[in-house]
Amino acid sequence: MAAMIHTDHLTRRFRTKDKTELVAVDNLTIDVQPGEIFGFLGPNGAGKTTTIRLLSCLIAPSSGTATVNGYTVGQQNQAIRQSVGILTETPGMYDRLSAATNLRIFARLYGVADADAQIARYLRLLGLWDRRDDEAGGFSKGMRQKLALARALLHEPPILFLDEPTAGLDPEAAHLVRDFIAELRQQGRTVFLCTHNLDEADRLCDRIAVFKTHLIAVDTPTNLRRKLFSRQVVFHLRAMAPQLVAAVKAHPFVDEVQAIDNKLVVRMHDPELHNPTLIRTLVDAGADIQFVGELRYSLEDVYLQLVQTPSLSA
Repeated sequence: MAAMIHTDHLTRRFRTKDKTELVAVDNLTIDVQPGEIFGFLGPNGAGKTTTIRLLSCLIAPSSGTATVNGYTVGQQNQAIRQSVGILTETPGMYDRLSAATNLRIFARLYGVADADAQIARYLRLLGLWDRRDDEAGGFSKGMRQKLALARALLHEPPILFLDEPTAGLDPEAAHLVRDFIAELRQQGRTVFLCTHNLDEADRLCDRIAVFKTHLIAVDTPTNLRRKLFSRQVVFHLRAMAPQLVAAVKAHPFVDEVQAIDNKLVVRMHDPELHNPTLIRTLVDAGADIQFVGELRYSLEDVYLQLVQTPSLSA
């Protein structure tokens, strides 16, 4: 299956005021698959927004190539613009015009056939129908964000670029937007998501790329955790005894054992395979096991490890 977004050594350089060269995107090579929510994570100034601008044909690459929905950046730019919807972190609106009029203007620009029906559909879906005749300038941050999302979807693009879609939103509005993004995946749309909300990325994204001018790592959140960290299983015991630590350490698949109060924290790979053996060992050594759990590394742990120690991505 052909990728919806493909880049091959995509690079963008800028000239600063003092005439020095700044590389904002350096040799980016990625594939984003149809129907995938693809997270693009990195610190401020990493080049994430520049990447979106390149892929939506708002700026031209300095070198390298890219295709979006099968169209080539730099050669079929108009077709690409028709194929994508963009939600920026701070979307601009015509503040003195109503929500419906704002959408009507963009529907006309995109050549939407049944503009009124599309406008009604997305205003209803995003909970803005009752405010359709109100000036956009009076909308809250969350309402403006939802209106901008409706604008990005009016022409039914197969690809969406979302730059910090829940930044500054209250929990209820952020929850609605996240649910809406998940629904887009079920519709088969491809979503390219830039966010600093790592919990959000962990919940929503099929794969994530960690990016800091250049690509550091790309994989599913689960696989990145497994590549970077050994897994730690916690055996909660009724009481701790010295022989229990020794019995667990005797197994060659165990990397490390820590006794913390009445808990044994065991670092190892493939707990699903080895947990039954450890449980039998502990019971034979006289342990009363209350329950077994696993310490879970967050996506924040993964992200910080990769950004601060990029050599780990090799």
